Amino acid sequence: MKILVVCQYYKPEPFRVSDICESLAAMGHNVVVLTGTPNYPAGKIYPGYGCFRKRYETVSGVQVVRVPLIPRGQNVIQLAMNYISFALISCLWVLFFKHDYDVVYVHQLSPITMALPALLYKRVTGKKVLLYCLDIWPESIAAANITRPSLVYSLLLVLSRWIYHGANSVCVSSLSFIKYLKETLNLEVEDKNYLPQFAEDLYLSVPSNDCKLTEGKVRLLFAGNIGEMQSVETIIKAAAKLKDLVNIEWHIVGDGSARKRCENMTNEMGLIDCVFFHGQCPAEEMPVFFSKATALIVTLKKHDYISYTLPGKVQSYMAAGKPVIGAIDGETRRIIEACGCGLCCEAENYEELALLVRKFVSEPWKFKTYSSNSFRYYKDNFSKPVFMKRLNAMLQNLCH
Repeated sequence: MKILVVCQYYKPEPFRVSDICESLAAMGHNVVVLTGTPNYPAGKIYPGYGCFRKRYETVSGVQVVRVPLIPRGQNVIQLAMNYISFALISCLWVLFFKHDYDVVYVHQLSPITMALPALLYKRVTGKKVLLYCLDIWPESIAAANITRPSLVYSLLLVLSRWIYHGANSVCVSSLSFIKYLKETLNLEVEDKNYLPQFAEDLYLSVPSNDCKLTEGKVRLLFAGNIGEMQSVETIIKAAAKLKDLVNIEWHIVGDGSARKRCENMTNEMGLIDCVFFHGQCPAEEMPVFFSKATALIVTLKKHDYISYTLPGKVQSYMAAGKPVIGAIDGETRRIIEACGCGLCCEAENYEELALLVRKFVSEPWKFKTYSSNSFRYYKDNFSKPVFMKRLNAMLQNLCH
């Protein structure tokens, strides 16, 4: 197949879409990615990229087309301009640089507008579109304090419903999305369209230390974007509650719009000796951080929509065979408790998170059980071969 992939983000930005495209190319497909100039998560264009630099390149067998856009910056207005600029300029590319593809695959993160060039291509050529929903709209924007009765939310609701209905097939990364899409957007999505994400292969090679304590330390690691939705503040407040446990270290690897605020909070609370920010690190370096961690932390903001999501980091955590400690609701909490891979409390409840960590530290004989349960659940439910086989079949079906 000749596949056009539409996603606003792509390597070197840290998203699984790059791994999916490279895997499709390795299966013998001709894959072309329409994406933006990399600037996530810091909001600045990556060094070496620009309006006239690295616009077209081939990466691991995948042809990458990058359209210029306004970087996301650090405020809501610039973020909105970032979303709009990608949608408009990529639609122009579709109109003026026509190519013959067999099918279009939309890797739909935020914003939903990234799917517009795919629907335009469908309208122009009649080719079918598979939309993989990893972030449901307009609920995603509602979680960012855009109130439901507002004009902005109402307009986005109409637009989102039109986009989802415009795709020929929609698959989802979380079972909870199906209920929302049916009840709110009147979209028929079947359980068979549940396609949970996998973890990159590099996490499967994390050196195992059987979660033994290194130098007597319990090292708790949060990895990923540090934004409004991730509620990293919950981790910092929990750390403040556990100052008496001098053998605990909290490591935060990643970057994002809330990082500076979280670092300031750490300083103000006198936690610089136990809470460490490492910044954004290349994906290849993450197995080293994972291998040194006793357990991995996942937190999200408390919100109905947020509880529907299953953050991709959860699969990475499980693939690494590590215990998972969460302050998170909904789908993620269900999985953590169902597979017995760790401990979980409600989102943003830092006092309860502190109690869970205290409990975790006091029961080191359970570490290995948590770890084995974590990896077993990953292998049975989130493996890459199963994902790629199902995605390939879905794309093939749309070609006929």
